[in-house]
Amino acid sequence: METTKPTYAIVFPGQGSQFPGMADPWSTHPAGELVLGEASASMGRDIAAGCHDEAALATTEFVQPALLACGVAAFEVLSAEGLMEGSVVGAAGHSLGEFGALVAAGVLTLPQALEVVVIRGAAMQLAGQERPGTMSALLGVGSADARTLCDDTREDDVLVVANENSPVQVVISGSVPAIERAEALAKERKIRVVRLSVAGAFHSSLMEPASAPINEALDRFVFAPPRFPIAENVTGTLVDDPAELRRLVSLHVLSAVRWEACAQALAAAGASTFIECGAGDVLTKLAKRVVPELRAVAVGSPEAAAEALAAPAA
Repeated sequence: METTKPTYAIVFPGQGSQFPGMADPWSTHPAGELVLGEASASMGRDIAAGCHDEAALATTEFVQPALLACGVAAFEVLSAEGLMEGSVVGAAGHSLGEFGALVAAGVLTLPQALEVVVIRGAAMQLAGQERPGTMSALLGVGSADARTLCDDTREDDVLVVANENSPVQVVISGSVPAIERAEALAKERKIRVVRLSVAGAFHSSLMEPASAPINEALDRFVFAPPRFPIAENVTGTLVDDPAELRRLVSLHVLSAVRWEACAQALAAAGASTFIECGAGDVLTKLAKRVVPELRAVAVGSPEAAAEALAAPAA
């Protein structure tokens, strides 16, 4: 009897997944060590050492490139352990993680992506200081209820749905007064709400000051055709045109992350297994909500990478 071969969606986590020592496992594998060395050289800072600095991990400026390096290291270890390019139906990354998907698909090199992400992290940190805001997760509701909550509490402030993560988890973003009003009304409506520890109102118009420096950085590079499609955050659809990827990434920091749609698009493309590359297992847990019929595994070490590839199709 012929065994069905697994087909993979490779996904990369975003900011919030970081933890102290997250780069350490990858330094034990030649492919991971090579990525961390390349990233450290590009940044002029030892990534693995920085991942033990909790003050650095609390800043958008450091944590974004560090997460990118860890995600790409995980992907390169997977490739070294036997991941076949033809078995990957697509990739995606949650917010910052989309740059990991761009590197994995060959759209940007790691040094190119790091250059953009270093600027992106610093620009977002500064935008959060210039135009203060915050974010809160709404648990147990979907996007429609979250939009209604925003409409009912926005008044003259900025308040939007920022992350459509799953049918039962949505993140809202906006000015501090608007978020506080939304949190109060959410509690009245028996919606569980959790304030996030972030440096600003990401994926809202309050990030507008970050757009110009990010786009200036993007303009330095030509986007290459991807080796496999990318489920793009802005649209939630699979994209394989490099010009369109470039256009959508330029909108990224101001637009909602349509993660639920991204996961559904990758499943529709034929993925049998979601492999989360890098720190934590946030996207693995979300996959179990969005596409519960598929297998989802988090790869946080070379051993986990080997185990993920050894498992049969779901």
